[in-house]
Amino acid sequence: MSEPSNTPEFTVSELAGALKRTIEDRFGLVRLRGEISNYRGPHSSGHAYFCLKDQNARIDAVIWKSTLVRLKVKPEEGLEVMATGKVTTFPGKSAYQIVVEALEPAGIGALMALVEERRRKLAAEGLFDEARKRALPFLPAIIGVVTSPTGAVIRDILHRIADRFPRDVLVWPVRVQGETCASEVAAAIEGFNALAEYGLPRPDVLIVARGGGSLEDLWGFNEEVVVRAAAASRIPLISAIGHETDWTLIDHAADLRAPTPTGAAEKAVPVKIELAAALNDLGRRHLGATLRFLAQRRGEWRALARALPRGEDVVAAPRQRYDRAASRLSNLVSTGLDQWRIALVRLAHRLANQSPHAKLAREAQRLEGLAHRLRRCRALAAERHRQELFHVGRRLRGALTHRTRLETERIVACRQKIGALERRMQNLVQAGLERRRATLEARGKLLDSLGYRQVLARGFTLVRDAAGRPLRRAADVSPGARLDIEFVDDHRAVIAAERPRKPEAAQNRPEPQKKNAQGSLF
Repeated sequence: MSEPSNTPEFTVSELAGALKRTIEDRFGLVRLRGEISNYRGPHSSGHAYFCLKDQNARIDAVIWKSTLVRLKVKPEEGLEVMATGKVTTFPGKSAYQIVVEALEPAGIGALMALVEERRRKLAAEGLFDEARKRALPFLPAIIGVVTSPTGAVIRDILHRIADRFPRDVLVWPVRVQGETCASEVAAAIEGFNALAEYGLPRPDVLIVARGGGSLEDLWGFNEEVVVRAAAASRIPLISAIGHETDWTLIDHAADLRAPTPTGAAEKAVPVKIELAAALNDLGRRHLGATLRFLAQRRGEWRALARALPRGEDVVAAPRQRYDRAASRLSNLVSTGLDQWRIALVRLAHRLANQSPHAKLAREAQRLEGLAHRLRRCRALAAERHRQELFHVGRRLRGALTHRTRLETERIVACRQKIGALERRMQNLVQAGLERRRATLEARGKLLDSLGYRQVLARGFTLVRDAAGRPLRRAADVSPGARLDIEFVDDHRAVIAAERPRKPEAAQNRPEPQKKNAQGSLF
């Protein structure tokens, strides 16, 4: 038997709750620096579970679904981060954990490592290949710009385009910094590509631009959704993010990278004045070359003309060959015509045999023969069907006669059987009636001998009260009560009177016996 102790007793749940409250009250909101480990993506519930570790320890971490969707930096395996959250316990596993409310990379080095890891991943998919990049149009009719509508970038681009070569510009306003920057830029690129599907003019070239800033400010253009949208764009795309030394992942996926937004405008359109000067220079050069070419050809023609013989000498020999060929041709034509005439006569004879009229006549004779055969076949078939129908009718009549005779015989036999059954039934009914009549007469006689009416016939009466109940004693009758007296032949209604008192002597004197006195029926 154990000795009594003053040590307090707890249940497991009470102890777990006390530890949870102690840890939460002691630490509250904390910031932890560590490397993300064991992260396999969001759970099916939408929450994210992983570990934060350093070289000596680790702690479980959880990000609830509502917090995960608004985080600017998403958890990734191996990323060193600075996590802000509340330390608490999970009683179901006797473990402590941190509920993360904010997540950010642990310094510029972590961001650069994340960008490099993402760059290698997208490059392995072929999104940065030079072979898939397209050349820009020389003079686009419409230029699409994805940038902030309130910054200096859009003004620089518009001024630069207006100075070099005025073109139509479509601006898709987006946020170029913040949590929604990546989704808005990707949606703008996809929207410009989809304008043609709605019957709207689609830009010939796109410019995605933003001014300079820190790596964190430019982080939206390193997001995977923006890079994939730029790589999937069917419109040639120029990226102009930050200054010349700033590089983002969209620069690798774009068809051309400009060092600044102004440089992007310069790469999008040529200088109109320079084009006009170049055209004028090309026109002068073309005119001079044309005049020199004509002068050269004129000198060559004159030299050739001096070297050529006289025209009569040139055509004399061909004229003789022509005359001989004409004579031979005339003879050949006559001979050929005779041969063609003979062949034509033969063909005419063959054609007469193959003419439509001759073919129609032969086909008419053939059809007449077929019609005659068809009439004979129809007559033979009709006669054969008539004989078959005659034989079938004779067989049906014989079968009908035989069937009628059998049915008549069956009906006669049934009638005889029904007659015999009817006679048996009548005999049985008559015998049953006789038996029941004898039984009824015997029971009637028994009723007459045992019934109370035989007693009434001997001179007795039956007295009943108003309810029809028989009265057996005079004490049951109250004075003034209505009574019903039944005789053997009828009923009489009476009212009971008071019982008369007898003189005392008469009461003491015995009542003489009356002769044939009637006794009580009951």
